[in-house]
Amino acid sequence: MRTLFYFFLWVSFSIKAQSTIRTTLIKETPVIADAIIGIDNFGTVFFTKTNTIYKKSLEKTISYNNLQLGALTSANSFNPLKINLFYQELNTLIILDNRLAEIFKIDFNTIANYKNVSHVTTGFDNTVWLFNQDDQILEVFDYKKQKTIARTLRPIDSPILDMTSNYNYCYVLTPKKLLVYNYFGSLVRTFENTGFETIEEDNETLYLKKGNTLVLIKPKDNTLTPINLEDILITQFFVTNETLYIYNNKSLQELQINTK
Repeated sequence: MRTLFYFFLWVSFSIKAQSTIRTTLIKETPVIADAIIGIDNFGTVFFTKTNTIYKKSLEKTISYNNLQLGALTSANSFNPLKINLFYQELNTLIILDNRLAEIFKIDFNTIANYKNVSHVTTGFDNTVWLFNQDDQILEVFDYKKQKTIARTLRPIDSPILDMTSNYNYCYVLTPKKLLVYNYFGSLVRTFENTGFETIEEDNETLYLKKGNTLVLIKPKDNTLTPINLEDILITQFFVTNETLYIYNNKSLQELQINTK
């Protein structure tokens, strides 16, 4: 029975025979940034430049930096009311509100159960998903209570290429596999990785990047559908409500994904 369970858990990607998904350019906006962090439903852009995070809307631009913590390793604005910033050099997590005011600071070096963290992404309520690289375990960590509330049963014994999440699932991309965990820490799906480097999620639809190409995987589907981008240079990409944003180091292009 255990063998049968793992047989059904493993899923391999296959390319869909149907035509590629078309995209329509909506607009292009000049942006100079070190990295784009995300775009919310109102078109507000979160980006970093010279170790500072910016929130730019039509009305105004606000910023936050914390030079005492060193270089900013990662930032996540999936929940714009609780933006997380991770500084790996000092093993510290900062949580900002929607005004980019600091509301929580967690130094993983000083909490009761020391954690050597390499990756952080947003979870539900007052939690984040974090990867403890000492024991190679993915954890759901409540930063308000400063304790782990769920963790994976088995180590992830492979380097992490990328990690993203929503309130229900965490998606971990390794060189050989894409692993999907629920908020109890249980492994619910496993895909073979055939060369993909980064991953994004929107309403449980997955988008993966390989070189300068993107593919889409719909919920409860195991096939890859290529997205037609007509040779657009992709440095970074994000998807919000079926709108694709592509950054090419000079401008942010907004495209409608035509999935129907």
